[in-house]
Parts: sequence; structure tokens; C-alpha cells
Amino acid sequence: MSFSTSFIPDIRFGAGSFGEVASAAKCFENVRKALVVMDGFLASSGLARTLAGDLAEAGIEPFLYSDFSGEPKLDHVRAATEAARGTDLVIGVGGGSALDIAKIAACCAASGEDVMRYALAVNPLPKNPLRKIMVPTTAGTGSETSATNIFTGPESRKLWIWGRETKADLVLLDPALTLSLPPHLTAWCGMDAFIHAFEACTNRNAHMGAKLYAHEAMRLVAGSLEAAVKVPGNLDARGRVLLGSCYAGIAIDNCGTAVAHNISHALAGLAPIHHGLATALGFEASLAWLIEANTPDLHAAAKVLKLESVAALPAFVSDLMNRCGIVRALPKGFEPFTAADLAAEMWAPENQPMRRSTIRDIFDADIHALAGKVMSLPKTL
Repeated sequence: MSFSTSFIPDIRFGAGSFGEVASAAKCFENVRKALVVMDGFLASSGLARTLAGDLAEAGIEPFLYSDFSGEPKLDHVRAATEAARGTDLVIGVGGGSALDIAKIAACCAASGEDVMRYALAVNPLPKNPLRKIMVPTTAGTGSETSATNIFTGPESRKLWIWGRETKADLVLLDPALTLSLPPHLTAWCGMDAFIHAFEACTNRNAHMGAKLYAHEAMRLVAGSLEAAVKVPGNLDARGRVLLGSCYAGIAIDNCGTAVAHNISHALAGLAPIHHGLATALGFEASLAWLIEANTPDLHAAAKVLKLESVAALPAFVSDLMNRCGIVRALPKGFEPFTAADLAAEMWAPENQPMRRSTIRDIFDADIHALAGKVMSLPKTL
């Protein structure tokens, strides 16, 4: 057995740790200007004004990029990159979209190159990116500890940029920032975190160095997500899910994902859909097929969840989704599309790594069967 693990950023956890951003920024050498990347909704909540005041008091001139919402698009990344030019530090605050935009902008601003130069790892990233502090406000993507960054490129294609150069220098985990996340988003994001952990410890790339984080992430999320959804003010449950999401991010940074994410990225290539919901739907649709591989890693995952056998996994996942109130439906924007359209997206080159890492070989008949199962869901959201 041999493996290597990627570096893990410094991580600080605790309610109220958002108030430490400015003092942490000041500890970096020669930081005079900082760009804060935060979506428009968060910025309007007063969070941006508070952080700007803290930075100014610490002697750091603050700038803000907040002209985006939803999934990150090419124009958003380019605008953030332009805003980051001339700064010394990029601070990402928000969900995975904000963090991915911030991390990519920190690289492109340093190199002076367009983001498309680095899409799909065609060219190496700059070795001297701007320094980065990441502060997640949702518990799902694990982007704060991951070297993978997703954005929508030309022709609405989901593209990714990968490399250790995009990783944060410091991560601040403040569960208080997640308290305002609505129940349905808490559920969708939490399922994304759970699936990150599950796929990382059961796919072809799984190794002992990452299972440590993946297994603990599964325990944390599965044990606390229902409480976080049903009692939004439960700070302990929120904190456990947030920490689980972070650990799951470490796991996928080392081992990647698998078929559920192949499906979710393919869905996003057809029409707008929340990534967490798409991944949950893809996971539930593919899990019974996946566990036929019957590997030791699948048995270990079942044991982590205190299940008697691998065969109990699909029912466990469906029950968790039920308890968290996840509706099995697609947005109405999927009405024009067929299973064949989804299958074509699942075969797309940008989704190839997730297919290849899946522990069970995926053939054309499997792709069409899974696509048919997902696209048979009602289009009512």
C-alpha cells in the first residue's frame, strides 16, 4: 500500500471566528490591500460592511466583488480577477460559488492570464498566487479545503480548474454564519458533503490517508444533518455538519468523487439546478447499482454508519433524505430534455474523471439506465 496526501490549509473552528478575519489577514506579511469576494445577498446583509470595517481598522484597504449569485460563471470569475489585480490577499466568504471564484481569481490576478488558460488543467497554474483566506457560510462543497474549482464556461459547460495553487492559506469555520441558511438549502448542502465523503472513501482512488477524514465526515453529517435542518438555531448540529463538510473537502481533494457527481455535473450542463440537490438525486438513483461492486471499502462505509451490510446503504440514504425533507424532483427547466440528453452529458469529456474513478465499471447501458432513472423524476421545482 502506498499513497500521498495533499497539504491541508490551516483551519480555525469556532462560533464567532469570522471576527478574526482581519487580524488573521494582518498576520500575513505585506498585506496592504484585500479583495473580499461575497455574493450580493450576503453583502447586502451587512456582512461585507462589517468585514470592510475590520480590515480598515487593521490597516488593510478593503475592496469588494459581489456582483454574482448562484453558480459561478466565466464572466464572474473574470470580473473578480480584474478586481483582485493590485491586491495582496483574496478573502472568499460564502458558499462554494464564492469560494471557487475567490480561489481562481487569486491565481489569475497573480499571473495576468485569463481563466480559460487553466480550464481542465490544460496549463499549469502560477506558482505565486495571491494569498487566500476562505470562510464558508454553507456546509456542503468543502471548497475551503479543496484544490478543485468549478465554474460554467462557454456554451454552459461545467469546467474545472485544479491545482494546489488554488488552495487556501487559512480556513475559518464559523458555524454561526450558517444559522441563516434555509432548511432546504441546509439539507441539499449537507447531502453534498455526505456524498463527497462517501464517494471519496469508496472510489478507485480511495486510500487510508483520506479515509480518516471521509469516515469522520460521514459520521458527523449523518448524525447531525436532520437536527440542523429541523432546528435551524442548533449551533452544535450546525457546527458538526460544517466540520463534516470541511473534512469531506479534504477527502475529495485527495481521492475525488464518482458517479453521483458525474450525474450532478451532467444535470447542470442541461439546465440550472442547485449542485447539492443534483448530487443527492444522482446519488440516490445510482447507489443500488453502485453497491453491486460489493467492495471492502463499501463494507467499511456501511460499518461507519452502523449498518449491518452494504445492502442497507440505499435505504439508509433514502431515509436520511426523507428525514431532511428533500423532495425528489427536478426544476421545470428540465422539461425540454430527455434521458438521452443527460446520458450525452454524462459522457462529456469534462465529466470523464468522475466516471473513471467510480469503483464499478460504467458501460453505455448503465449510463442510459441511470439517466433514465433521474430524468423520470417530476419536473415541478
